[in-house]
This record gives sequence, structure tokens and C-alpha cells, in this order.
Amino acid sequence: MDEPGPDKERKRFKVSPLLGLDAWIDSTLYETRFRLAEFWEDTTIFFRRFHVTGWRRAIFEVLGEGFTWGTAGSVAMLTLAIPAFHETDKNWRTRDDFAVTFLDRYGNEIGQRGILHRSAVPIDELPDHVIKAVLATEDRRFFDHFGIDFLGLSRAMTENLRANSVVQGGSTITQQLAKNLFLTNERSIDRKIKEAFLALWLESNLSKKEILQTYLDRAYMGGGTFGIAAASEFYFGKSVKDVNLAEAAMLAGLFKAPAKYAPHVNLPAARARANVVLSNLVQGGLMTEGQVVGARRNPATVVDRGRSESPDYFLDWTFDEVKKVAQKMPTHTLVVRTTLDTGIQKAAEESAEYHLRQFGKEYHVTQAAIVVLENNGAVRAIVGGRDYGESQFNRATAALRQAGSSFKPYVYAAAMEKGMTPKTLVSGGAVSWGNWSPQNYSRQYLGKIDLTTALVKSINTVPVRLAKDYLTTAPIVALTKAFGVESPISSHKTMVLGTSGMTVMDQATGYNVFATGGIAGLRHPFTQILNQNGDLLWDWKKDGAKPHRVLSPTAADNMNIMLSQVPEWGTGRRAALPMTRAAGKTGTTQSYRDAWFVGFTGNFTAAVWFGNDNFTPTKELTGGTLPAMTWQRFMNYAHQNIDLKAIPGIDPALPKQDKVAAAKADTTAVDDDVLKTEERPRPLSGATAAAVRDIGQALKAAPQLKLPILPAKVSAL
Repeated sequence: MDEPGPDKERKRFKVSPLLGLDAWIDSTLYETRFRLAEFWEDTTIFFRRFHVTGWRRAIFEVLGEGFTWGTAGSVAMLTLAIPAFHETDKNWRTRDDFAVTFLDRYGNEIGQRGILHRSAVPIDELPDHVIKAVLATEDRRFFDHFGIDFLGLSRAMTENLRANSVVQGGSTITQQLAKNLFLTNERSIDRKIKEAFLALWLESNLSKKEILQTYLDRAYMGGGTFGIAAASEFYFGKSVKDVNLAEAAMLAGLFKAPAKYAPHVNLPAARARANVVLSNLVQGGLMTEGQVVGARRNPATVVDRGRSESPDYFLDWTFDEVKKVAQKMPTHTLVVRTTLDTGIQKAAEESAEYHLRQFGKEYHVTQAAIVVLENNGAVRAIVGGRDYGESQFNRATAALRQAGSSFKPYVYAAAMEKGMTPKTLVSGGAVSWGNWSPQNYSRQYLGKIDLTTALVKSINTVPVRLAKDYLTTAPIVALTKAFGVESPISSHKTMVLGTSGMTVMDQATGYNVFATGGIAGLRHPFTQILNQNGDLLWDWKKDGAKPHRVLSPTAADNMNIMLSQVPEWGTGRRAALPMTRAAGKTGTTQSYRDAWFVGFTGNFTAAVWFGNDNFTPTKELTGGTLPAMTWQRFMNYAHQNIDLKAIPGIDPALPKQDKVAAAKADTTAVDDDVLKTEERPRPLSGATAAAVRDIGQALKAAPQLKLPILPAKVSAL
């Protein structure tokens, strides 16, 4: 055996390259860990020099927690405000070039929208006392803050606490402009956060002069006018450049509550408000008492315009609908003949206000919305809220509120299309759909029950069983959309009980399909668009959407048979009418947040909603109380002095007298008063109205009559 030599030893102990790499990694990691530990120890020793104890530590702890929560709150508020900033991407600076004059169904002028209300006067040309009056009342520190006036806010809070009520507002002009341009009047923390961020955005993108100019041009000033210049023309018949101090004070007083202080409606209230503005001028140091004493002694007088009130919610929505049609027309200065019936509009407004005034506190409800359609699809009235001057947000066309049980007819309609009938028996017992087990309002369950009784008594378990075992939600959603409902309808199983948000307009549109016997596509707010010369540019009969059938005649008749029982012995007995049969459905949502009654006769379809802007629950308000009573009150007016029509599929057309008596007996003493509404004047028939229009057109087109020239002696006589 050979002895090992030097070469063999080196070969035996030759190190592998991988082992070297492993050794390098190990040493590097060890060195890095060692140096990091050394750095951490040095850092800890360094910061120990700043370690505090005792009362100083308590201060630092509080500050630290404050910074932490402040950062978290800022992130949360920014997250809430991000959706509002998307509104700034639109071209909000530009003004619509439309100038539209609206006529009612009989040709009477009812209002205007567009640039006719926005004739701006530059800030530099406005009288000094106009600017001072606005600033003294709306935002005295306008030129000293950056959009949010914390000093003014704290002062307002102090005054409100002293008075134990809201007597002063803390919003700046910039915040009010942000609300007018981008937001609604909804009273919520979310909206106030968005308003604050948008105010900061406006301050960073516009000068103070531009903000004030835009505010004066865009604010609603009552009487259907927008902007201080248009208001001056409307109330005083003069340019805003020519108003005196008393008139300027009255204009400045309109910004807070234009409907309440509109001088053509309530001159004493307007003058009292103007006196407050004059006091603000003195208290703010902008004028002396001697300078305002003349305006106090000689208050402003307005142009006599009677007490006609503009149907502003209707005009706002119709204006948007007109713009969709008229974008490509050769002229945007238009005259639009609408479908509005001023009598029904006033009756609907009066009915909503009457019941809010009588029962609002009792039921803790503050708002109402109504839409009335004639069964030919003509929109006869829109009530978008209690006070347009206080809030221009249209709750009838823009607010999505849960439909509750008023959605059930869409479910039953899908069942009728599938071949069921009002007498079809379905189990009314408990039902579970996955982990969802809905309950009935009475917390009781029934055995076999026919669909008519289930709908009339608003049994929850039956429509759920229909959707679960016979339909699924897809055909219900499809049919609802086919009815003309534009609101997004969820396909989740809970949609069967009306969890989807719907507008009042959509509800009236959907139920109008039942009233027409299954025909959709009829809704329209105007019939003709003309230019200033009277030339016809658009006509509903020729250019409007074409009606189409979405529900078979048999299914429509079956639905009307069931729905007509609701006012007679169901949840909507307070909606029964003495002169004709009615049909409809009540709706009450979870926690009593929303209450509905949507119903129809052979002549009209109407949807009524009651609730609160801030989504707070009412005090056990149901659709069978105020909504049904409100519906009954204005529908009683609408059906006077007209030819009564039968609901398709219903026989007899007129209600049985014993059921009318039972309906009256079931109501309270106040409900008896509901039946005693003002008598409606007899409207022109369709043929008569058409003949009058034709005569008017013929007179316009007739050649001018040329009188013979008389001799000088004869003419002198």
C-alpha cells in the first residue's frame, strides 16, 4: 500500500465552490445581524436621552394618541370625500345654452329654465351695498378664511347652544357654493364632509372674486329664478345694478330660505328678513345705523305678480328630459308644451303638506314625494319634496328608497305570466331560502292560501316562495325593467320583498302598466317642442317612444283583480274612493324608514312616498296610513268633473256602496275631512283642447287683414 504524498493530501481536502458560497452567506448574515443589533442598541441609547417621565409623559401620550387618531380620521374623511371629487371632473363652469319656456297642458306659461335665469352681472358692476348685504348676512369673514371658517363655526355653535335651537349656520359662501354645484341638500355627516373638502378644492382652484360671482349667479332665489340678477328683474322689474339698499337687503335675505322669504309670496316676512340683513350690516361694521335708517323706514316694494307658484320640481325634471331630446335641434331657445295639470299639481302639493302638518310630528316624518300620471302616460304632477326653496333635491325622480311590499306586484305579475291565477293556492307557512328566513308582519304563518289573499294581506312568505320554488329572481328583474323601471334592481333573493331602491317616478311608471292593461312605454312629460316662431320641432305622437305590450292581457287582468281588493278589504283601505274603484299596494320598509302607497284607477296612476332625508326611522308609519290618505285626498279631487273610466279587467267599474261606506267608517275623523276637498273645475276635453289649438294655429297662419284707406275727410271724422 502506497504512503500518502503531498499531492494526494491536497486532492483529498480540496474545498468545493458551493461550500465556499455557503460559508460566505453564513458569515455575511451573521455580520449583518450583528451590525443591526449594534445599530438598534445605539439608537435606543440615543433616544433614551429624550425619555420623559411624570406629567410630561402624560402630555406626550395624549399628543401621540391625538396624532394617531387625527391621521386615521383624516384618511377616513378623505375616503368619504373621494366620490365627491369625481363631480369636479365635469365641465361645471359652463352654463347650459338652453332657454326654455314651459306651458301647461292648456297652453298657460308655468315657468322657464335655462339661461333666462342666469343672466350674470359682473361683480365689478354690482353696487357696493349689494355685495356688503350678501357678505354681512351669509359670510362676514369671506375674504379672511380658506373655505372653512372655524371662527364663524364656533360662534354659530355658541349661539345655537344659547338658544337651544339652530339660529345660526356655520357654512361659508364657499361651502354653500360647493353644495349648490356638486351636492344635494341631504342632511348627513357624509354630505358635510364632502362639502368641506369641495370647499377647499374651490378655494384652491378659484379666486375669491370668482367664487362670489359664481355663488351670486347660481343660487336659487325663489319664484323659479336662479341668480341675483334674475331675481332683481323678477321681484323689482329692474337690473340689479339699479337696486337701492332696501331692495339689496331683501335680495340678500333670500339666500337663507328663498321660498319662505320670497316677497311675491309673503311680503311681510321678506321685509322682516330684510331688516335683519340691515342689522347685520351694522353689526358687521360694514355700515352705520345712520346709513341704513332710510332703508328701514322705506322698505322695498315688489312688482305685483299675484300668488302663482311655479311647479319647480316638475320643471327641473322636465328640463332635463327636454335636453335629452333637443341636443341636436337647430335652436336651443324653445317653447315646450308640457303635460302638467296645474289643478292636480296643487292638489297633490296641498295633500302632502296637509298630512305632514297634521301628522308629521306624531309619526316623526318630515318629507313626502308624489308622482301622478294619467293612464295615457302623461305626467300630470310631481311633488319632489315639502319645500323647493329649502331643498331643490327632487325626491320624486332622484331619490332611491326601498320599495318594501309595494314591490310585490312585480313578483305576482311574473307569476301570472307563468300561468298562475288569483285563485292559485300556495303555502303561506314558514319558508327558508338558504340562511334567510323572512317573517310576516304579524309574525304568524298560514296554511294553503290563494294569491289574492296573500297580496291583499301583504303576506311576506308567499312571494318569497313564488320566487324560490317557481320563478327565481331573474324573470322578476327582467319584467320590472320591461315595465319601464329605470332604477337598478338587485337580483339577490331579498329583492322579492322590495329591498332594492326605487324612485317614486319609477313606481308610478311601473304601476301604470297595470292601469293600461299591460302596455308600457307611455310615460311622457311634454307633448310638443316648438321654436320661438311657433314652428313645431318635435311631437310626442310622431317622435315619441312607441308603446309596447310587456304583460299579457290575461296576466294584466288577473293583477288588476287582485290589486283592486287592496283598497277594499286589504292594507290600503284608507285609499278607497267614493266615485270609482281603485287598485294599488301599500309598502313599509324595515325599521319604518319608508312608507308607500302606489295605486291607480281607470283614469290616473299615482305613487306616494313618506320618509326622512337622513334615513332615520319614522314612528311606525305604514303605507296604509299617511301615504294612502294622501293618495286618496288628491285623487278625490282629480276624479271630479271628468269621464270616469274602468280599470281593465275590473267589473263593475264603480265601487259597491257598502264597501265605500265601510271604507269611510274605517277612517278617522280627519279622514272624513279628506273626502271634502275643493271641487275641481271641469277641464277641456281632449277634442275641445285640440280644436282650440287648431283655431289658434289657423289664426296665426291667416294673412293680415288690410283695411281700405279712407279719404282724409272721412278719417278726420
